[in-house]
Amino acid sequence: MEDINIQISDLESQIASLPVGYISKKMINGKERYYQQWTENGKIKSKYIKNEEVEEFQKKIEFRKSLQSKLSELKSSAAFIETPSIKDAKFNLRIMYGKDLKDFASQTKDFHKRDCFTQIQEYLYSDTLDKVCLVYGLRRTGKTTMLRQCFYEMKEGDFKRSVYIKATVTDTMAALNKDLKQLRELGIKYVFIDEVTLISDFIDSAAILSDIYSAMGMKIVLSGTDSLGFWLAVHEELYDRAVMVHTTYIPFSEHSRLLGINDVDEYIRYGGTLKAGVWNFENKEVNAEDASFRDNESTRIYIDTAICSNIQHSLKCYQDGNHFRNLYDLYEKKELTGAINRIIENESHKFLVQILTDDFKSHDLHLLDRNLRKEREEENRIEIFDNLNEVSVTKNLMEILEIKNKDLQIVQITDDHVEEIKEYLEALDLLDECDLRAIGKKLKFSENKIFTQPGMRFCQAKALVHSILKDEKFDQLSEPVKTFITERLLATVMGHMLEDIVLLDTKRRYGKSKEVFKLYFAAGEFDMVIYDKKKAEIECFEIKHSDEIVEEQAKHLLNEDNIANTEKIYGKVTRRCVLYKGGSGIASNGIEYKNVEEFLNEMKG
Repeated sequence: MEDINIQISDLESQIASLPVGYISKKMINGKERYYQQWTENGKIKSKYIKNEEVEEFQKKIEFRKSLQSKLSELKSSAAFIETPSIKDAKFNLRIMYGKDLKDFASQTKDFHKRDCFTQIQEYLYSDTLDKVCLVYGLRRTGKTTMLRQCFYEMKEGDFKRSVYIKATVTDTMAALNKDLKQLRELGIKYVFIDEVTLISDFIDSAAILSDIYSAMGMKIVLSGTDSLGFWLAVHEELYDRAVMVHTTYIPFSEHSRLLGINDVDEYIRYGGTLKAGVWNFENKEVNAEDASFRDNESTRIYIDTAICSNIQHSLKCYQDGNHFRNLYDLYEKKELTGAINRIIENESHKFLVQILTDDFKSHDLHLLDRNLRKEREEENRIEIFDNLNEVSVTKNLMEILEIKNKDLQIVQITDDHVEEIKEYLEALDLLDECDLRAIGKKLKFSENKIFTQPGMRFCQAKALVHSILKDEKFDQLSEPVKTFITERLLATVMGHMLEDIVLLDTKRRYGKSKEVFKLYFAAGEFDMVIYDKKKAEIECFEIKHSDEIVEEQAKHLLNEDNIANTEKIYGKVTRRCVLYKGGSGIASNGIEYKNVEEFLNEMKG
């Protein structure tokens, strides 16, 4: 009976994909015209067919008729056999099908689709055997929504052969195995298992899904937030047996399309998740469950639940917990969560130290002082720096940051701990890196670590800036000065983050076809270059968090020594461009100015 059910469902799917009706011929102005004609809701309909397509079209119609005849015979045979119903079956796991599944799927009918949605569909309707599809990523990145959209997009024949399973921590792979065996006997082909990594023995037993059920023709889509669990499974049980669809990284262009907000500053503040609640940043009623990166507390909760728990759960379940390696001592002392948080926060600390060291100069304070002294109205003319040593401001900021850094070092973390945790953060797709190269200069580092979720980094940096300015060392500063320092620091943070976003989105857009990196010189640097090795051509960019054109912005691009040195090594410079927040065009000095949001939207995969 199982074979007949499968054959019937297959035939129904094939028939649905073929043209209905018949071909008619008409003479119009002395020329033969061909039309497809069919009846729909009691009305005759027709559609023009090009002459060169008639023969192939006729074959499809004849093939449809032969399949319909075969389907009729099969259904007649099946009528004499007692048909088992999925409604009468008893399952171990929670399984959704039929009307409930249709209602579940229909709620997403008006949702936009993630760019990676097509990867799931390609797997579902391909001839691929022996493989499962893994849809994984951090929380609030669209995994379950995409599964529901897959059901909604299905043809009726395929939908009837589909089920959705929601796994829980009490489920086992043995129980899942029994359910899959029963589902296959019922003619089910498409199985979607959500939160499968909650099953404790999934990582060690995952191969049964690909080696048995996928090999017999079932299409199995697995989803879950424990990205590390999938990563470990792919490197062991599912090695070379999985199609991987990763959702954690959401580039600016996709974030803009899905949420309808084409603002790079909003992306810097909240980018990384697709929860609509994150846009209510100023609404204090929105709690951490609704806004991943609303404030430092909600960010910490997200890190604890979406990242730390992810890593610990996966390591605990993998090989009976024998894969903790150097992290076992931290896990045993219940300090692993603190250590992971510490590594993530440390990246934010280093990020802010770099800003204080490289960009936040005392001349910014002089600029504020000069502007305030120039106020036309006497009552608005403030001389706030008369009793202040401007040089000490940056020094104090650095000292306080160092103290806060040490205060957080409650957990003793070794270099081995750091390396392993970073390895797992990269496996989660939370960290990426961009190359740093130099001409005529030695660099301390050859790569730049970039957070793929900008909202997380910005929120941590913002909390750090505000806490620094509350230190007693700045009690002597007036509120206008504190406000200025805060705003200036955050503006500089956003400038650095804009550079990282452009570098990451561009790097991932080009993949291996072009090299994307930052290029330093003895004096100055190009914030980004795109190097086409095959053509020996290179594009050079400056990235500015500003909507105004200022000559200073292009000084490195106008430095002919830098251009000449670049061409000696990489080939012809074909583009000199400043990416900024203003309108696109060519400046009077001949340098191209490109709106950064336009540029990022062009970096679609």
